[in-house]
Amino acid sequence: MNMRTIETEEITRNIKEMCIEANHFLSGDMACAIAQAAQAEGSPLGKQILEQLQDNLEIAGRDMIPICQDTGMAVIFLEIGQDVHFAGMDLTDAVNEGVRQGYTEGYLRKSVVGDPLIRENTKDNTPAVLHCEIVPGDKVKITVAPKGFGSENMSRVFMLKPADGIEGVKDAILTAVRDAGPNACPPMVVGVGIGGTFEKCALMAKHALTRPLDVHSNIPYIKELEEEMLVKINRTGIGPGGLGGTTTALAVNIETYPTHIAGLPVAVNICCHVNRHAVRVL
Repeated sequence: MNMRTIETEEITRNIKEMCIEANHFLSGDMACAIAQAAQAEGSPLGKQILEQLQDNLEIAGRDMIPICQDTGMAVIFLEIGQDVHFAGMDLTDAVNEGVRQGYTEGYLRKSVVGDPLIRENTKDNTPAVLHCEIVPGDKVKITVAPKGFGSENMSRVFMLKPADGIEGVKDAILTAVRDAGPNACPPMVVGVGIGGTFEKCALMAKHALTRPLDVHSNIPYIKELEEEMLVKINRTGIGPGGLGGTTTALAVNIETYPTHIAGLPVAVNICCHVNRHAVRVL
C-alpha cells in the first residue's frame, strides 16, 4: 500500500477556515431543525424566540458576525487514515496554528486561559482540545466543534451501577437536562455516551454532538432511546431560551461502547442551540 503524503500546512489552512466557518454559519442540519421547531412550537413566546434565533442566524451569515458571542474553546476530532503520512511541522502544532489564525484573523473572541488557576488569557484561543483516531484508508476527516461554556458547564458524568439499567440511564439524562435548564441556551442538543470508562463515555458524549441531527443510532434500541428521551425532554417545559414551551431539545444523540461487568458509565454533554461544527475530508 502506497502512503499518501499530506502537508501539515494543509491541516493548518483548513482548520483556520473551519474555525471561521463554524462560528459564522449554522450547519445545514441545525438550521433545518430550528426551522422545523419554529413551525411546531406550541408556545407563542417560544415560537417568537425561535424566530428571533433564525433572524440572528441570518444576520450573522450576512454580516459575518459570530452566531454567538462565546466563540468557544476549539474541540477538534481528527480521523487519520493509517496510510497517511504527514510532512511538515508537528501535527498538534499545525492544528493549534490553524486555530490561532482562525480566531485572530477571523476576529473571534479569545476565550482560552493558559493555566486553569492562574487564568491568564492566551490571546489567540489556543491550545485546542485535540482528539485523534487512526482509521483505515488514506483520508483525513477533520471535525471542528467550537464549544461554548454556558452549555459545557452543564456537562455531567454518572457512574451508575449495572443494576440501574436503562431506567437509570434515562433518569441520568433527564437529571442533567433539568439541572441545565436555561443555562445551556435551549433549544439544546443532548450528546450522551454510555459505556466504556469514566473518560470514554465523556468523549463519546462530546463526539455525539457532531453527528447530523437527522441521523439516528444504527442500534435499534438506542434509536428508540434517542426518540423517547427527546419526547421526555421536550415535556419538561423548559422551552426556547428557558422561557417555557414545547421545544427544549432539537435532538438526543447517543453513542455506546462495551464496558466492565461492574460499571455503567453515562456522560451527558449538552450543547446550545447553535451546536457549532464543521466537517471536511482531505
